[in-house]
Amino acid sequence: MCKADKLQTLTSNRWFDLSGKVALVTGSGRGLGYEIARALASAGAIVALNGRDPVNVDRATDRLSREGLKVAGFAGDAEIDADKLIADVVSRLGRMDILVSGVGQRDRRGTENISNDDFGRLLKVNLVSAYGLARSALAPLKASGAGRLIFITSIAGPIARSGDPAYTAAKGGLAALMRSLAVEFGKYGMTVNAIAPGWFATESNRQYIGRRDIETFIGARVPLGRWGSPKEIGGAAVFLASCGSSYVNGLTLTVDGGLSVSF
Repeated sequence: MCKADKLQTLTSNRWFDLSGKVALVTGSGRGLGYEIARALASAGAIVALNGRDPVNVDRATDRLSREGLKVAGFAGDAEIDADKLIADVVSRLGRMDILVSGVGQRDRRGTENISNDDFGRLLKVNLVSAYGLARSALAPLKASGAGRLIFITSIAGPIARSGDPAYTAAKGGLAALMRSLAVEFGKYGMTVNAIAPGWFATESNRQYIGRRDIETFIGARVPLGRWGSPKEIGGAAVFLASCGSSYVNGLTLTVDGGLSVSF
């Protein structure tokens, strides 16, 4: 439906309709990945949920199914066996039009405390595995004719905080990879973009929520003056996955309440 020769037939209420599309969202057992999966499914897509923890994936799949959404669980490590994951999704759901690559880890240690091996491990999890997943997904995304590849990066790519070198390097590299793939695969009708979240009140940030120094920082630096709610990431994902972004390619869409443009 998002092919260039078909866009002129779209009515205004169909630009963000994902009906008939199949999406895979990695890291969707909880947190931002879960809310992205929920948003895509709410827009009409059939969504494959993936995560390392089968319990989290089953719970997430059950919750969304009870909301009447079309979802299926695919527990497994996308970093270790991306080819199998992609093949399983295509075999079970028939196709794959959208990939949201959201797997990541963080090690909040500074340069003096993080070893070369640990630095390399973080690059592998956050950058190399994302490349492998994207590479495995190229065949079905190309076959779609209007595939959508969306990387979840971070504001810790273009800007940095002290004591976070591995994550910053990995996310900066991921944004660069996104731009490279956008240029390489546009000829197939694919778009490749990224979402860069800021401070969101997710499970992984629970230890920081309510901490006085963090709350002071957010109040002073984020123009909206608050944490992002995880649900607020969903609209960006639907936009980049839909026909509404058919001529958007190579973009990092920052969702941070204005932090990165404020000084």
